[in-house]
Amino acid sequence: MIIIITGTPGTGKTEIAKSLAKIIHHKYIDVNKIIKDYSLRECYDKQRNTYIIDEKKLSKILIKLIKNNKDIIIDSHLSHYIPAKYVDLCIVTKTDLKELKKRLIKRKYNPLKIKENLEAEAFDICLVEALESKHNVIQLDTTKKTIKQSLNYLKNETCKN
Repeated sequence: MIIIITGTPGTGKTEIAKSLAKIIHHKYIDVNKIIKDYSLRECYDKQRNTYIIDEKKLSKILIKLIKNNKDIIIDSHLSHYIPAKYVDLCIVTKTDLKELKKRLIKRKYNPLKIKENLEAEAFDICLVEALESKHNVIQLDTTKKTIKQSLNYLKNETCKN
């Protein structure tokens, strides 16, 4: 099964992805590592303290990985750019805005990046884009749930599909 986990930075994607991969014996793919390994950084945005990524090149590389692996979990706020025909399940992590702000401050994000990520979460950007791309979507609110509670929820939801 090919599972992508997307959501605004700070919503719990990586914890969910790593834990789920371990439990269901899937290969875990960290997109940040792929970006570094394949030199997909186009330029650096000083104002936002972040790199600009070539999303089309990234998608092509991830599709190749998918074609060579049956059971993987791809972790990234960019993973929903992979065409839906290659993906069995898209999990979109969500978090309360107050909690998300705390998490981003703890990560030492700059104020502009915090503002943009809070806006992305408020407007459900990852969810809307995943749905527009016709992904089979499950939303997972990570605000108060522990990893165990989240994984139990996912287990119940994936059994329905």
